[in-house]
Amino acid sequence: MLIDISKAYDFTGKTFAVTGGAGALGGDVVVALAEQGANVMILDLRLGGVEAIKERLGERANQVDACEVNVLNRESLEAARDAIHRRFGTLYGLVNAAGGNSPRATVNPTMSFFDIPDEGMRFVLDLNILGTVMPCQVLAKEFTETGEGVILNYSSMNAYRPLTNIAAYSAAKAAITNFTAWLAVYLAQNYSGKIRVNAIAPGFFLGEQNRFLMVDKDTGNWTPRGQKVIDHTPMGRLGNPEDLLGCVLWLLSPASEFVTGITVPVDGGFSAYAGV
Repeated sequence: MLIDISKAYDFTGKTFAVTGGAGALGGDVVVALAEQGANVMILDLRLGGVEAIKERLGERANQVDACEVNVLNRESLEAARDAIHRRFGTLYGLVNAAGGNSPRATVNPTMSFFDIPDEGMRFVLDLNILGTVMPCQVLAKEFTETGEGVILNYSSMNAYRPLTNIAAYSAAKAAITNFTAWLAVYLAQNYSGKIRVNAIAPGFFLGEQNRFLMVDKDTGNWTPRGQKVIDHTPMGRLGNPEDLLGCVLWLLSPASEFVTGITVPVDGGFSAYAGV
């Protein structure tokens, strides 16, 4: 029986949890899911962006709730799981958007790779790897009981093309790509083929966190680093947050019901270009 594509992206009655959901990219996913009818629980260590997300949703704001969560703390995740059940009921989907880098694990003119402190490396590796694995363990376990569910992890272009200076972040995102494939096989073989696990690998997106690296604040032109990115992106531009949403919704929807274990680059062709 063919899928009715017109209904494939209707998430009415389904509940999703989004770690890092109060941030810029995670917040866009929350809005997109809610606009397609889903109930969404935002899980984030900082909830300052939640009200702005609800304002964007207008009448649909009641489909969204938030819970302060540390993705590296099992008790915190268990409390979030209980909060989801109280507020919305059974969980159907998990989006692991929490992650990030740290200056403590970044090579710079005053710190070589050989001088990166252990705690800096551990912070980045833990945040990205364990911060993805632990939510899967705690929140997605109920998929094995219901027999269905979707998980979407956030890898990065760094998993394919390690960027200079950020060894820990690149290694962590490569691990997420590998873990995504592993978990997809494990869940399908041991529990249900209706439990799917995939990931996206965003390329270069312009946001407030990296704007100073990409754009010269005085001239508005690309910085040397920004120009390098543009020169190696066949589409000739950086991504906008909304450029991710089509792929995100596809991987979370029945339209991709025979797709599991993959990581999809959303990068304007960056990973396809050899530079010549």
